[in-house]
Amino acid sequence: MVAAIWFALESSIPSGIFNLGTGAARPFLDLARAVFAALGVEEGIDYVDTPVGIRERYQYFTEARMNRLRNAGFSMSFVPLEEGVRR
Repeated sequence: MVAAIWFALESSIPSGIFNLGTGAARPFLDLARAVFAALGVEEGIDYVDTPVGIRERYQYFTEARMNRLRNAGFSMSFVPLEEGVRR
């Protein structure tokens, strides 16, 4: 993320919103498992239903489309989720 921000500051890219990420969707379960693995502890995951009051507006799927940043010239790869958590 820092490299992408530095790139934006040093380049003449247009202003606006740029997605930052690997471009591949990952579930929260992957994040939770990566945290337990990085801590070296047994997984302890409890599932909780999405609160009724936000279910209709909750964004259940996100995936950073990287084409705008790539088209601006940024070519570095992002660190995989597990490596980022481990760091």
